[in-house]
Order: sequence, then structure tokens, then C-alpha cells
Amino acid sequence: MAILSVKDLHTHFFTRQGVVKAVNGVSFDLEPMTTLGIMGESGAGKTVTALSILRLVPYPGRIVAGEVYFEGKDLMRLDKEELRQIRGRHIAMIFQDATTSLDSIMSIGEQVTEKITSHLPVSKREARRLSIGVLRQAGLPDPERVFSQYPFQLSGGMCQRVMIAIAMALDPEVLIADEPTSAIDVTIQAEILAEIKKLRDIRHSSIILISHDLGVIAGTADVVAVMYGGSIVEYGSVLDIFNAPAHPYTVALLQSLPRMDRADGALMTMRGSPPSLLNLSDECTFLGRCSKARNECRYEPSPELKAIAPDHLVACYNPVIHGT
Repeated sequence: MAILSVKDLHTHFFTRQGVVKAVNGVSFDLEPMTTLGIMGESGAGKTVTALSILRLVPYPGRIVAGEVYFEGKDLMRLDKEELRQIRGRHIAMIFQDATTSLDSIMSIGEQVTEKITSHLPVSKREARRLSIGVLRQAGLPDPERVFSQYPFQLSGGMCQRVMIAIAMALDPEVLIADEPTSAIDVTIQAEILAEIKKLRDIRHSSIILISHDLGVIAGTADVVAVMYGGSIVEYGSVLDIFNAPAHPYTVALLQSLPRMDRADGALMTMRGSPPSLLNLSDECTFLGRCSKARNECRYEPSPELKAIAPDHLVACYNPVIHGT
């Protein structure tokens, strides 16, 4: 049984120029102790989907439709106090760019203990002990010293580990990691991902990992959702997505990766640009860039996700079929 279910989620931003459909009918299930990778180009709607789950969409955005079920409760229908009890305690989020997400005028210890004491009736001494413990589990050297330091005294990688410690401090059932390795040295990225996977295994959490880095998704996720134009266009196991991609967008995305086995060493590029989500039409959002488009793609509404193999879904009238 899924620990988190998102059903037909729509989040729009109402601007003077028109309505931006940032999330346009997203649905997925997150299974226990599973890592769901959400990948796609910048502007695909990945971060807004994550923020919508926790009802943290900034103005002028608004969730206009959809349901998000966690342990049988629809998060869209909870009042502020009920939602506060779930945020951080049961569903935690690591935001993009840890150096700006942390409060620059509060010590690391204050920020971690604030998270703990806001949900648990513990003394300051116990909160300090728990805080140092989670900083140590997140792989920070000399956590007692880090506890008394400020964000500006730490490197980007250490700040990211602090964000992981804060997110995992209360053993959440679901962790949402939004670009957890962005702006971090490549040698530190692997360590950060290893810490996230280790904490998942130790604490039996489920993870939603958002990234535009296909290597990060391939090496970490169990299941992958490919987003384009505010919607999920392909969904399947990490093996299905990377070994047998079916949506033309997924195929083009993977072909754009540099490959050592490409004789001429040339980089493949995807023609065109991502669609504007302002006043988005009902047609397939990939139509203008697709080399496999046919008549129904041009005259029928945008296709819905349909199974082409067990647990492999594609929103396309003319998907790529492998092995035929």
C-alpha cells in the first residue's frame, strides 16, 4: 500500500499575463522504503509539485485541484494546525541551495533543536543530545563544534548535510529532496547521495528525489517519473526509463547525455525549447519538438498515461516500442 498518493494535482500561478499551469494533472504513488526520482528540464514543474504536496506554494500560486493522501488523510483538506503536525514530523523536505535555506543569524544547533522541540516535548538538554546525534548520522565531522557554528562558517557540502540532519531529525516517513546535490562539488555529490540512501535504509523512510541530473536519478531511484510541461509523461522502474524509454521526450533527454561510446564525440541536442506554461493549450506539450508526431497528436487532446508494459506508463499516442 502506498505511503503517499498524489491524485490529479493542479497548481496554477495567476499572473497579469495569464494563468501559468505549473502542475497540470500530476498523479503518482510512493511505496514504503522506495525512492521515486522525478526528473526533467528546468521549468517542468518538479519543485512546484513538491511544494504543492506540503501546501507551501508561494503567492500568486494556488492549488486548484487534486488530492494528496498520506496515511489515509487528504493533506489538501487539513487545517493549518493538523498540517503543521505532519510537516517536518512525518513528511520532511530538503530545499534547493542549502546555504540560502538555512537561517544565517541562527546557529546550526538552534536550527536543529528548533525542529525537534517544535514537535517533541523534550528538554533543551535532550534536544541538544538528539541534535548532535543527527548531525553525526548525517556525516558531519565533529558535530559538537558544528552545533555551535553558523551557516557562513560551513562549506556548501556541510550545509547540505545540516539540511539532511534537520530533515531526518524526527524520523519522517517521507523525505522530499529537491536538487540535494545542486551547486555542490561533484566529489561531494556522491557522499551526499550515499548519506541520503543510508538514512533511508536505517530509518525506513520513503524518498522523493527531484533532480535534472540524470546520473543522480539513475544511481539513486527505484522508480522514475519524467516531467515535461507540468505533467508526468512517462513513469516506470529506473530500468524501464533508462534502458527502454518510450516517450519521445525521454528518448531525446537520454540521447542528449555525453557518451564515451559515441565515435564522433558529438553531443546530441534536442530541437526547440520547453513550452510556455502560460495559458497552456490542451494539446500535447511536446508536440512542437517531437519527431514522431502524427495526426492524433495534432488534433486530439493531450494523451493520458497508459500502460505499455507492467508498471510502465507513457502519455503518448505514438510511443517508442523496444524489442520489435
